[in-house]
Amino acid sequence: MGGFGSGRRYGKNTTDSYRTLDVRRLQRDGLLIPGHAFGWNWTRNGEVVASIQMRTEVDRLILMYSHRSGGGEWKREEYPVFLDWTPCNYGGRRAWFRCPAAGCGRRVALLYLGSAGIFACRHCYRLAYPVERETADDRAARRADRIRERLGWHVGILNPKGWKPKGMHWRTFERLEAEHDAFADVTLAGIAKRLRLKIPGMG
Repeated sequence: MGGFGSGRRYGKNTTDSYRTLDVRRLQRDGLLIPGHAFGWNWTRNGEVVASIQMRTEVDRLILMYSHRSGGGEWKREEYPVFLDWTPCNYGGRRAWFRCPAAGCGRRVALLYLGSAGIFACRHCYRLAYPVERETADDRAARRADRIRERLGWHVGILNPKGWKPKGMHWRTFERLEAEHDAFADVTLAGIAKRLRLKIPGMG
């Protein structure tokens, strides 16, 4: 199962477009008890779009589901995903998946259902996190919004600025405002470049 996406030339797909299994959620919901069988649904706009059946055995989880690719025939899958456990600092233990892809076995919290129809880790499917696909102006906009939240201003650089928060030192406020303005300038310059606009004072 190794080498997913080896022919891809234009960058990685991102994790947010794949269905996932989160071992942390399964553990939090008490579903990793041996002998426990249960179903799991993925929804969109309140409607179920996919489902899977699982059965917990000692130190492994059996996945059972059907899938098809490109309108082809449905294929039935049933295979184990082994579990690993690490102690927590304040008692108890934390569950991890061992990626079931051949030759992998990485200890991960999330598995993704990709084009191969098998759950595997993001490394096997060569997936990037959405933040890795951000442009410089995307990052600048996000950082500007973070400052706006800290100052209690409305998020969005096109919104007017607010006042200095009560209790904040003027020096701190002026530093944050200057950082915000610099990030806003980068954002606007990036937008202008993509849209081929001319913004006064920006070259």
